Amino acid sequence: MNTKSSINPRTITWAYGIGVMEMAVVKEVLEIAQEIKDMRIRGAGKIARSAAYALQIQAEKSKATNVDDFWNEMKQAAKILYETRPTAVSLPNALRYVMHRGKAAYASGADLEQLKFIVINAAKEFIHNSEKAIERIGEIGANRIEDGDVIMTHCHSKAAISVMKTAFEQGKDIKVIVTETRPKWQGKLTAKELASYGIPVIYVVDSAARHYMKMTDKVVMGADSITVNGAVINKIGTALIALTAKEHRIWTMIAAETYKFHPETMLGQLVEIEMRDPYEVIPKEELETWPKNIEVWNPAFDVTPPEYIDVIITERGIIPPSAAIDILKEEFGWALKYTEPWED
Repeated sequence: MNTKSSINPRTITWAYGIGVMEMAVVKEVLEIAQEIKDMRIRGAGKIARSAAYALQIQAEKSKATNVDDFWNEMKQAAKILYETRPTAVSLPNALRYVMHRGKAAYASGADLEQLKFIVINAAKEFIHNSEKAIERIGEIGANRIEDGDVIMTHCHSKAAISVMKTAFEQGKDIKVIVTETRPKWQGKLTAKELASYGIPVIYVVDSAARHYMKMTDKVVMGADSITVNGAVINKIGTALIALTAKEHRIWTMIAAETYKFHPETMLGQLVEIEMRDPYEVIPKEELETWPKNIEVWNPAFDVTPPEYIDVIITERGIIPPSAAIDILKEEFGWALKYTEPWED
């Protein structure tokens, strides 16, 4: 991240993504945004909570002396955070949760202190609800895990881990096959976390998933976002594992908080699949020696069709993929009626 101070000490010029933007935001917000963009903050839930926390920090540390300047700062901070990860819908949903409440207060004539309080409280409320959602998903999902199950999982999902951890704490004898999840190796995080709870873990390369599916009883994975028809966008490789599970007639369960359901897909918007740096796949010093007519493509996510998914475990209960539209209407119908609160 490249930052420098301009004439106004509260205004930061930040070279970020698509260009240089000037904004009166606090340093911690920029740092969180960069960590999300660089995938040092990973996992849809953690990304969402970090985004909400960044807005909380902006509100708490803002030096704005009037309500208009404060709201402009909040919108600038939200824009920065929004542009970090285009696929993880939990991030904009977290921003919407906080900013829509702030927008309503701002439009109703709240004074500076009132608006600050509402924004800070909304951020804290989102973080609390998110953390409780993971616990609830664990409790609900664990009921579908049986004693003796061998479970396969992919990437690093707090919701999916909660299901397995809760089942283990209930006394169920389980074992988990964890795929490495190249090229960022998120599987290492999952393997170590599960092992820290005492759960037996088998760590395998991604390409071994089909080979070990025959010894698997259930597949439990997370989601970065879920569309109106129940398709799941998650870490690249998820769709192949779900397809293999379907071939073997093994249940695939997706553990996901309701804020990962994608409101814009109700209007026909396609989910953007993030293409990441090729140097994550091949080290720069090696790739520069390769023939110039070799391209390295590094998609971060893939789309798992709803027919490959048996159930989606949410904090509100277990639903079939076909019920995703009901979640979207009930949870995010409000989001379809307005422009984004940081855009107007």
